[in-house]
Amino acid sequence: MNDKVVDISKIKVACQNCSLFQLCLPMGVDSEDLNRLDEIIKRKRPVKRGDDLFRVGDDFKAIYAVRSGSIKTYSPSHDGQEQVTGFHLPGELLGLDAISNGHHPCTAKSLETTSVCEIPFDRLEELGHQIPSLQRQLFRVMSREIFEEEGHTLLLGKRNAEERLAAFLLSISSRFKSRGFSTTEFNLSMSRNDIGNYLGLAVETVSRMFTRFQDEGVLSVERKHVEIHDLDRLHELAGVPRPSSSSCSSC
Repeated sequence: MNDKVVDISKIKVACQNCSLFQLCLPMGVDSEDLNRLDEIIKRKRPVKRGDDLFRVGDDFKAIYAVRSGSIKTYSPSHDGQEQVTGFHLPGELLGLDAISNGHHPCTAKSLETTSVCEIPFDRLEELGHQIPSLQRQLFRVMSREIFEEEGHTLLLGKRNAEERLAAFLLSISSRFKSRGFSTTEFNLSMSRNDIGNYLGLAVETVSRMFTRFQDEGVLSVERKHVEIHDLDRLHELAGVPRPSSSSCSSC
């Protein structure tokens, strides 16, 4: 046997030992029940950049938790093009929108080499009946998904290009902070075209806004690397106040 081959089963990270467990389903679940949840989770092999985790129309069998990397979801538009519906970072779930009709309404494509946990929904549903705290957490996650979708709809309908891009960058900053990473320095794995598609902007507009933010000293960009120099100003550009540190731990 080749001694360079890694046995994936030997390097599994159980939920209670995962650095992302508080951002995923296990929040509020005690250690004994957490072990029961861990038993049904499948750690899939890494999804390579450009590969699909699932495609539009596929039967719904599981929800997925991103462990590392990032994934975009998109649906085909009426003209056959992509309509980007979301970007999913470590600790976030995807596939919940397929529960209602049993088929995935979008395609999930890896933006970089990405590791995911696969959670069979029938097993999760069964376990949820036995563990009320797990079921409540699933409801919280679904509620958050609805809230974020409403926020994105409002973003597209009420804000100009400058506000849309600033709000998008603040969202990414906040999500990275909740994972223990820097709020002001990170890589954007998605392309400018994907960002424009998601925000309802032309790619040229996105590039122009990035250049304007750089010229104003708000941030600097080197290819996919972004460094925010003035978070207060970015909040002003987004048209939202910056919460105080005492009232918000994820801003």
